[in-house]
Amino acid sequence: MPVRVVADERERNSRIPELVREAGASVDFALLPVGDYIVSPVEVVERKTVRDLISSIYDGRLYIQCAQLVKHFQKPVIVIQGDIADLEVLPDDLDENQARRLAERMPLAYEAISTIIMEFRIPVVHTPSAEYTANLLLTLAKRSLKEGKASGPLLRKIKKENPVYIQQLSVLSSVPGIGDKLAARMLQKFQTPSRALNASAAQLATIPGFGLARAERVRRILDSSNTVSKVIQRTLFDPE
Repeated sequence: MPVRVVADERERNSRIPELVREAGASVDFALLPVGDYIVSPVEVVERKTVRDLISSIYDGRLYIQCAQLVKHFQKPVIVIQGDIADLEVLPDDLDENQARRLAERMPLAYEAISTIIMEFRIPVVHTPSAEYTANLLLTLAKRSLKEGKASGPLLRKIKKENPVYIQQLSVLSSVPGIGDKLAARMLQKFQTPSRALNASAAQLATIPGFGLARAERVRRILDSSNTVSKVIQRTLFDPE
């Protein structure tokens, strides 16, 4: 049986599918709702460049993607492609606010990686370039084939989440101290982000995994002036 990989359509320009195919594997393209490369019915790879990693942290995509990976695949892997040390290189002519935000990227990246590993239990692999990412995909696919995991269809029907629900999760999970799992529980309890954001510390503490100390910290963040709560409230209730 030949080595087979399914690549997301959005990965065509990354050169990785081409490199995998040149190595002798069969590559099919599909618009994948979860992950970037499927190497077996139970294994999926989400690839992120270092810049994409930071972008997905800021816009709230990262932890939502992690939740989807563990929900639909038994053995997800996240590949971070590129040198994370590049985050320390700051462009010239930045104002003070831009410089401070860019300087925060390195600790932010490592905090996110630790969350992926410890909370979602997804292994994280670093690769320096597209060539190394392609080699990793080939190795995973060959191992799955050898162990008999690659039998059966690689593509299966995955129900896409309601986009409004995903956006609501993104809003809540962007609050410091609230990850994707707690955001989902908040939505389940309070039904809307506005009710969740206005809940008292005592109400938040009743959510499994929240606890009173975390609830009070979140409440302080939301109630302090010039914090994320005003940004979130403005985003939710004052659309352009």
